[in-house]
Amino acid sequence: MPLGGFSYGTLAMMMASESVDIEKLKSVENIQKVYDDLCNEETEVSMELSSLLEQQSHMENKMTTLQRSLRNLQLVRSDAQQLSSMISFASTLAENVSGKVRRLDLAKSRVTECSQHVEDILDLKFCTDGVKTALQNENYEQAAVHIHRFSSLDENILKHAACDVSEGNSLDTAFSLLRDAQSVLKDTVIRKFDESVRDEDLASVERFFKIFPLLNQHEEGLKKFSKYLCSQIAETAQKNLKLALGSAPGDKRANVIFADTVTLLFEGIARVIEIHQPLVETYYGHGQLLTVVEMLQKECDRQLRRIIEEFKRVRNFEQKTFLVQQLLTHSFQYRTTERVEPRELDVLLGELTLLNARAELYLRFIRRRLMNDIEVLDKGQADLVNKMEKVLKDCDLSRKMQELLGQYIMLEEYFLRESVTKAVSLDSIDEGSVISSMMDDVFFIIKKCIRRSLSSCSVDVICAVINYSCTVLESDFCEVLHTQLRLGFPSGSLDLSQAYTVLQQYTSMQQGKASAPEPDKARIAFLTTINNGEVAVEYIQTLKKDIQNETYRQFANARDQEKAKLESCLSDLNNSANKFKELVDYGMKQLSTTVVKPRIKPWVDSFFSVSHDITEDEFSNYEANDPFVQNLIINLENLLLSFKQNLTPTNYDSLVTVLAFEVSVRLEKSVLKSSFNRLGGLQFDRELRALLSYLTSATTWSIRDKFARLSQMTTILNLDKVEEINDYWGDNSGSLTWRLTPHEVRQVLSLRVEFKSKDVKRKTLKGC
Repeated sequence: MPLGGFSYGTLAMMMASESVDIEKLKSVENIQKVYDDLCNEETEVSMELSSLLEQQSHMENKMTTLQRSLRNLQLVRSDAQQLSSMISFASTLAENVSGKVRRLDLAKSRVTECSQHVEDILDLKFCTDGVKTALQNENYEQAAVHIHRFSSLDENILKHAACDVSEGNSLDTAFSLLRDAQSVLKDTVIRKFDESVRDEDLASVERFFKIFPLLNQHEEGLKKFSKYLCSQIAETAQKNLKLALGSAPGDKRANVIFADTVTLLFEGIARVIEIHQPLVETYYGHGQLLTVVEMLQKECDRQLRRIIEEFKRVRNFEQKTFLVQQLLTHSFQYRTTERVEPRELDVLLGELTLLNARAELYLRFIRRRLMNDIEVLDKGQADLVNKMEKVLKDCDLSRKMQELLGQYIMLEEYFLRESVTKAVSLDSIDEGSVISSMMDDVFFIIKKCIRRSLSSCSVDVICAVINYSCTVLESDFCEVLHTQLRLGFPSGSLDLSQAYTVLQQYTSMQQGKASAPEPDKARIAFLTTINNGEVAVEYIQTLKKDIQNETYRQFANARDQEKAKLESCLSDLNNSANKFKELVDYGMKQLSTTVVKPRIKPWVDSFFSVSHDITEDEFSNYEANDPFVQNLIINLENLLLSFKQNLTPTNYDSLVTVLAFEVSVRLEKSVLKSSFNRLGGLQFDRELRALLSYLTSATTWSIRDKFARLSQMTTILNLDKVEEINDYWGDNSGSLTWRLTPHEVRQVLSLRVEFKSKDVKRKTLKGC
């Protein structure tokens, strides 16, 4: 009978599936819970069974397909087994064949080796017979070929091979004969080479030179051949030096005769290398040219020392350098004794730079030739390059040139200083010129010295001369001009048109200070000095541009470090130009203090004597006969005309700018102390426009900015009422940038008699 909805069958199932301990089911709640779980499980099983039954047809189709494919799989299995059998057979066959090939190759190599030994034995016998015949016929080249072939054979291997064919005794005899022949041939080649050198037979020299490498005497051959070439170079160099010493003083090349002699030495060595480089590379191999060059360079050093010694003796070089050194080091002590004229050094300096230029050209040629030879090698390049650089750097040629360049720099410094001093002492002002004669002379000397240093092809020399030039310009020459300006511009009459006839020297370099010229001379001297400063700036800028172009062209392939050094030295010329700009500014300040301000003050202060609180009749009368601005313009024009013909255009424009600034400052002060009505404001606007029109026409520079504050004052003074100021002050279009402060705007507004003081005071400007 069911218990609480449970059947005994259900309960048995639950007990079987869950292994429920029936003893624990003592309450209806527990039995109900177990029953619910069993129902849920039954539902899930039913759903899973339904899903499987739905896939029955699909699974049956799959099984049918597999049954059909089974026959194909059996065929594939049969084919795979057959293929495996074939591969196994092929593998076995390949192993058998490769083994036979290896044995065949081993047999072939042994046959080849045996054949080579046989050929070597035959060659040995051929060399034995051939060298004997060649020596008898004096065919040394052929004998050397046989010896070279003999030297390439391995004696031990040949003897071992000969033992197998019972040829050992004959080989020993052949080796003995060939060694004797080798010794005889070496002695013969050396003797014949020496005889050819003694007889000056170049063809025979080259003939035996080619035989040395066949006898494995590369070093001996290069040494003897280089020694022969050195003797040729020495003989030619001595002849050239003798001709140079015997040349007439009036010869057109007398001033550079030693530079020409050195050039001939370098050209001779370069020609020898150019001709014999293919010979060395062909018979001795690449990398051997450095050995030849090293020996040739030693001979070059010996001949160069002789030429330099004669150069110093003939040019009296040591005495001149010693005296110049003393003059530069102890200038005041030696000035009264023996001196060296700069003209005597001019030619000597040119020859020194030419000597170094030729040496630089020669060293570049040697380095290029050696690098072309070394770059062909597969290995050992770095060691040969280091050796090459050491040879070229440590040679006497490089040391002698460095020594001469050091002395050249000292002589060039002396030449530069003395020449500039002399140009200053001989200074004069030609009629019709606004600068003095020393300007062209000084910059001609500086340009000449720098360009002469360029011809030396040495970056260090060029930088040194540029630095000395900057020092001379900034310290010596600029100080001369500054001394004159410190005397000031004399006051008094400004009629300068008659002053040209009384111009004389105004600087005394020997005393270290300027003399006190007469007033007219002093005025001209002062203005000329300002012009000199302005022209100096232009000359320096032109000089820098020219030198920069030349250095870029000449040192296009220089190292980055050298280019940076040149750039740094050239930039120093800008500093020199700035020194002269400061000099011009100082002179203009002197003019402003001495001339412009004292004369501007009374002219502009006359503004007070003219009322600007005027009637319409007075306004109309002022239009035809202005009581202020016409006189001011006339006075300004007379002042500027007295300077115009004595100043450069740039300095004249600068003077007009200074004048305009002083007029604007003084006029602004006068305006702020005056009072205006509406017509007075219009009159002031008309006066300012006339003044601006004149000053603008007097110069090519823009001066309107100097009158910006005054122009804004006229705008304020021409307002109809106080409130209109905000229409201008609050303008955000950017068309007007106010130079006046809010306080100054109110101050100008208070100048209008129509505007009430309380309206001006309580007026608030936009943004303030």
